[in-house]
Amino acid sequence: MSLYSVQKLLFHLNRDPRVRRCFDEDFEGLLTEYELSQEERAAVRQPDLGLLYVMGVNGQILMHYAALRGYEWRAYIEALREGERRYGPVRAGLYTRAEGR
Repeated sequence: MSLYSVQKLLFHLNRDPRVRRCFDEDFEGLLTEYELSQEERAAVRQPDLGLLYVMGVNGQILMHYAALRGYEWRAYIEALREGERRYGPVRAGLYTRAEGR
């Protein structure tokens, strides 16, 4: 899994007009430009915000992707909560928890 690649893709979707056009015109082609595992590719494609969060995607970056995909704020927060309920604690990145907490 490449947390960096997922975050890079989502960051570019928010900042790069070319990437945004590719999202609209050839999403599958865009996904091939980034080194993503099958799990990551599926989570971005679906979108499964809860899984992306549990994978360790930064909430600030993920928030913009959620808005792009039509999520309102409350639905976004609930998707993150559902991700932890469904997939367990955050695996990597900023939001991981220390053992025993």
